[in-house]
Amino acid sequence: MPFPTLPAPLARALSDRGYADPTPVQAAVLEAAAGSRDLLVSAQTGSGKTVAYGLAMASILIGEADQLPPPAAPLALVIAPTRELALQVQRELSWLYGPAGGRVAACVGGMDPRRESRMLAEGTHIVVGTPGRLRDHLERRNLDPTALRAVVLDEADEMLDLGFREDIEFILSATPPERATYLFSATLPKAIETLAERYQHGALRLAIKGETKGHADIAYRAVRIMPRETEHVVLNLLREADAATAIVFCNTRNAVRHLQASLTERGFSVVALSGELGQGERNAALQALRDGRARVCVATDVAARGIDLPSLSLVIHADLPHDAEVLQHRSGRTGRAGRKGTSVLLIPNSRRRRAEQMFAIAKVSPEWSGPPSADEIRRLDGERMLSDPLFAEPPAEEDVALAETLLAGKSPEELAALLARVYRTRLPAPEEVSDPGEGRAPRGERPPYDPMDPERIAAMGPAVWFRLNLGRRDNADPRRLLPMLTRRGGIGRQEIGAIRIFDRETKFEVRGNAAARFAEAFARNGSPDIQVEALVGDAGPDERRDRPGGPKGFASPRAGKHQRKVDRTGPKSDKAGRHSGRA
Repeated sequence: MPFPTLPAPLARALSDRGYADPTPVQAAVLEAAAGSRDLLVSAQTGSGKTVAYGLAMASILIGEADQLPPPAAPLALVIAPTRELALQVQRELSWLYGPAGGRVAACVGGMDPRRESRMLAEGTHIVVGTPGRLRDHLERRNLDPTALRAVVLDEADEMLDLGFREDIEFILSATPPERATYLFSATLPKAIETLAERYQHGALRLAIKGETKGHADIAYRAVRIMPRETEHVVLNLLREADAATAIVFCNTRNAVRHLQASLTERGFSVVALSGELGQGERNAALQALRDGRARVCVATDVAARGIDLPSLSLVIHADLPHDAEVLQHRSGRTGRAGRKGTSVLLIPNSRRRRAEQMFAIAKVSPEWSGPPSADEIRRLDGERMLSDPLFAEPPAEEDVALAETLLAGKSPEELAALLARVYRTRLPAPEEVSDPGEGRAPRGERPPYDPMDPERIAAMGPAVWFRLNLGRRDNADPRRLLPMLTRRGGIGRQEIGAIRIFDRETKFEVRGNAAARFAEAFARNGSPDIQVEALVGDAGPDERRDRPGGPKGFASPRAGKHQRKVDRTGPKSDKAGRHSGRA
């Protein structure tokens, strides 16, 4: 038996589910959980951590018995950052604890709170929920925490990034102090360690070997593309792989809508996941993927957090991820629980250097190639047609009779051509695409990289001015602002232009095509108290605009000696205070 130390009902559940051996994180957690000690575990999405902490709780919840006691006040609480992840955890723990008579309830935003209240009143063993909804049930006294023996924080780093610290601290403070606390996080930044020190006691820290590297079951591909051919390359990749389920990531909601419409028009069964959808629409989209009515999902990063699709074997990054962590999170949707998967990044030559840096940080070595051509896909269609199960089945009598009728009027060659045509009409037509090639000189001949090269800056396109709601009164300083803007906005320092600090606000430039992804990433990450807004149509702050009584929406303290200006874009102008630094 692969899990000999477990209660018999859970061992049966694992055996019925086809688990032969524990994953590294499951094995480490099972060994360390003896004695019900607190655990601080660094483990990535897709590593089997849901089952890991489900097994770690088993001795606390079941003990020596074969069954759980009748459902009453919950014995365990699992806190997850998103609705999708919480519902996924509920499904996993339901089959794991099913043979032991376990009842697992979900409490998440977007669902009917009255129904959840009734479910809690009827009794349950494990409650899985999002921080806001769990806090709401605690405050309304629908959720009784007094009997809790174990609390799990799943993807704790993500919960802090999403601004749930206050809710988490409220929930943990309401639970019994003698509980076991399991904290799981893909990364362990200082904020996570601080949380662990406050709410855990003598926690054992586990950094699972190899967890920080790319998934072994994911093959990475880097495909060179022409930027204008992105949609065509996505189509050809979907046709080439012919995956049962695929997900295509975009960086913005507009890109999701556009790509979904384009693929649908070409004959793919597509659903979309973005932040603008209601929970009912999201559930319907995921169900369509699970039951095969849709085969392609186009999604943003936030919308796809926590989803688990067993048949997902292909991930396509239509837009380059913001950083290595996002790359691994996206790619981790596939290659799960021992299944093989492929992660394909579409990379224009202008973004190749950034992509290579990302691969180095993520410790993955992709296979570089051009996009699949229309001829390659037609060749694959021929091979797939011959291997279609219909060709292996013996013909029925009516099929033989119809074939004889057709042969009376057509030659075998003509009939074979017509059959191929019928087969092709069921498939989206492949697109003619081009391979831009390496697009750079060999390493020994390559000129040194200069982020301030005028030609490079000009190629990035016009700059966009943004307003930040921090100023001198908030101790704003360029040495503090620049790292914060690049980290939270997911861009490089070279993509930040002029920075001008006023008493109550700061205005700064973001160059080229980085503006849209900067705005989205900034809104998604960090504290909601620090906000930016794009100054659409504004040529940037100057003395006239920044005086009180200037254009509506752009009033700020008087410029001049009270204005601090930092210019990172080039040589200083002879006219102090007027040079914007634009390339």
